[in-house]
Amino acid sequence: MLLPITIAVIRVPPTWLLRVAILVTLASGMIACTPPEPLRIGFLGGLSGRVADLGIGGRNGAILAVEMRNQQGGIKGRRVELIAEDDQQDTEVARQAVARLLARQVPVIIGPMTSAMAMVVVPEINAAGIPLIAPTVTTNALTGIDDQFFRVVAPTATHVLKSAEYHFVEQGLRRVALVCDLRNKAYSESWAGDFRKAFAAMGGSIVAELGFDSSDSLAALATKVLARKPDGVMIIANSVDTGLLVQQIRMRNASVRLGTAEWAATERLLELGGKAVEGLVVAQYVDRESKAAAYLSFRHAYRQRFAQEPGFAGLTAFDATNVALDALAGQSSGQTLKEAILAHGEYAGAQSPIRFDAHGDTRRDTFLSVIRDGEFRSLR
Repeated sequence: MLLPITIAVIRVPPTWLLRVAILVTLASGMIACTPPEPLRIGFLGGLSGRVADLGIGGRNGAILAVEMRNQQGGIKGRRVELIAEDDQQDTEVARQAVARLLARQVPVIIGPMTSAMAMVVVPEINAAGIPLIAPTVTTNALTGIDDQFFRVVAPTATHVLKSAEYHFVEQGLRRVALVCDLRNKAYSESWAGDFRKAFAAMGGSIVAELGFDSSDSLAALATKVLARKPDGVMIIANSVDTGLLVQQIRMRNASVRLGTAEWAATERLLELGGKAVEGLVVAQYVDRESKAAAYLSFRHAYRQRFAQEPGFAGLTAFDATNVALDALAGQSSGQTLKEAILAHGEYAGAQSPIRFDAHGDTRRDTFLSVIRDGEFRSLR
C-alpha cells in the first residue's frame, strides 16, 4: 500500500519584498550605529580687537576642557562641541552673538570675559533661563543676585584690598592716581572704587582719577596723570593699553611707582611693554609659581596644545568650562542646570577649589607679582 506523500510548498516572496526587507535591516543597523548628536555648549568672548588676548586665552581654555572631557567619553555618551562667538567688546555684537548661541539651543554659555559685556548679556541670559558661567567677570554690580549668572573668580570687593595694602605698606605710597579704561567701566569703576576705599582707610589719598577710551591720546593722558605729582599710579585697563601707557609714563617720569589691576596680567603686557614695564607690580588671578599637581598638569596640557602660556584667562576659562561639564554630567531628570550647578557642591579647579554661594558668586584668592627680566615674578 502506498503511503501519502506530503509535499512542503515554499513560497518565495517577490523580489521587491526581499529588497525592502534588506533595506529595512540595513537602515536599522545604520541607526543603531549612528553616534548621538553632540552636546553643544557656547563660548562668548572678545576674539578680535584690543582685548583679543583675553578672549583667545579664554576660548583656548574652554577648548582644552572640552577636548579632555571627550577623551574621557564625553557627557552621558555624547561628545561635547564648543561653539565660540566673538563679542568684539561691542554691545550690539555681543547681543547678536548670544542670540545665535541661543538659536543653537546650547544649555550653557561660558563667558563673557569682561564685566562690560556681562552687564549687556546677563538680561538676555536670564530671559532664556540658561546659566552663564563667567571666567573673569568681577564687577560688584552682579554680586548677590538670584539669577543665571555664575563666576569662578571673586568680585573686586573681596580682593582689591590686597593690592591697596601692598602699595601702602610695602611700597610706602601715600598719593596715588587711578587711571580707568572706560570701555570696561563696570570692571574699572568697581576696582577703582574698592581700591579708593581701602587705600583711604589706611591713610592714603587718591590725588587724581582719570578715565580714558579709544579716542584718547595715551601721551596726553600720561602728562595729565603726572601733573598731580603722585608717588604711585594704578592702571586699571587691558594689557595693550596698560603696556603702552606705562611706556608714555616712563618717558616722562622714571621713578614713579606703577601698578595694575588683574585685567592687564597677560603675556601681551610683557610683549608690548618691553623694558618700560620692568618693576611694574601686577595683580594676578593665578599663582604662576604654583607647584600643585593639578595646575602643573593643566599648564603642561595647555602649552602642548596651544604653544603658549595659559595665563589667568586660560586657567579660569578651563575651570568655568569644567564646572559646566561636571554639572551637565550630574544633572538629573527634571532638574534645571542652575539647580545642578548649585547642588554639585565643591568643584575641583585647576589651581583651587570652586564653591558657589546661592547667588552664583565664589571666592578666589589673588596674587601679586612684579615684572623682572621680562617675566612675572611672585611677590607673595
